[in-house]
Amino acid sequence: MSRKAKPAMKAPAKKSSKLPSTFKAFIEKFPELGKAHESVARAVEKVGPLDAKTCALIKMGICIGAGLESALRSHVRRALQHGATTDEIEQAVLLAMNTVGFPRTVASWSWAWTQIDRGAD
Repeated sequence: MSRKAKPAMKAPAKKSSKLPSTFKAFIEKFPELGKAHESVARAVEKVGPLDAKTCALIKMGICIGAGLESALRSHVRRALQHGATTDEIEQAVLLAMNTVGFPRTVASWSWAWTQIDRGAD
């Protein structure tokens, strides 16, 4: 059952840049590593038949498993940009429940809704 309304508990919406400030500071200090990271990411996305939306949904699952809040929000944003619906995003989050447990799934659901509320921009 998907939730159509916004969750009762959500972070206040605020405008921010697409990249977390820590990530930006890291690639400013180590630009060659930032370029290498981006190059690997692009190569991996092109290596197989999955479309961008599917890749973003899969990466959401990886982020949930690793407990990476800002990365999860980033991939939710990318999934939205590539046409994912909130139902698809919620299902991707809920698929993690039996693997990572209820508390992490609920936290991830909340993080996903923080980005859904902010939108794809």
